[in-house]
Amino acid sequence: MMKAMILAAGRGERIRPLSDTLPKPLLHVKGKALIEWHIEKLAQNGFEEIVINIAHLGHKIQESLGDGSRWHVRIHYSNEQNSGALESAGGIKKALPLLGDAPFLVVNGDIFCEYEFNPNFKLIDVFAHLVLVPNPVHNPTGDFGLKNGLVTNKDKTMYTFSGIGYYHPKLFENEALQKSPLAPLLRKNIDKNLVSGEVFNKMWHDIGTPQRLQEINEN
Repeated sequence: MMKAMILAAGRGERIRPLSDTLPKPLLHVKGKALIEWHIEKLAQNGFEEIVINIAHLGHKIQESLGDGSRWHVRIHYSNEQNSGALESAGGIKKALPLLGDAPFLVVNGDIFCEYEFNPNFKLIDVFAHLVLVPNPVHNPTGDFGLKNGLVTNKDKTMYTFSGIGYYHPKLFENEALQKSPLAPLLRKNIDKNLVSGEVFNKMWHDIGTPQRLQEINEN
């Protein structure tokens, strides 16, 4: 059964001062912590094991979620509190011993969306599969293109990376265990035609600022 990882270690600089006392994934959207929406959906979709990386105020995430038994899942924590947040690629690299040798799902802890996570997703001849979304106001030029099912670094039509992806451990095997973002690693593999993708057109929000959080809660 595929495992899932929720990235929850970031400082949340853009959403300060809200993140000064609470890690961003514990901020409430529609009456529930952001990360709880993810865990509920993952459990409903059939995932049984979830890895969560923690750094900034990480103990609060652990105290809030526990071992996952109330959602009938097992939660494992990848602790970056001593090293400081390792960013996306570094955080995934550190968590690999908990994720195992098979492909896994990763979702950013600070998004709110209707995407249905697929525990049976197969990576065929690629190291990664990215879920892309139409560009929001705060990212008008997008991140990646999509051509014949493969992600491109440049294209006439550009999309925004949703923060949801399926990855093979091989993507990270030559990476050093250090603070490192995911985008450069993805771009390198996109150039080798090793990253597939899809466009998700339903509800998706990046909870990046206090204003965006307020807008979602008011709608």
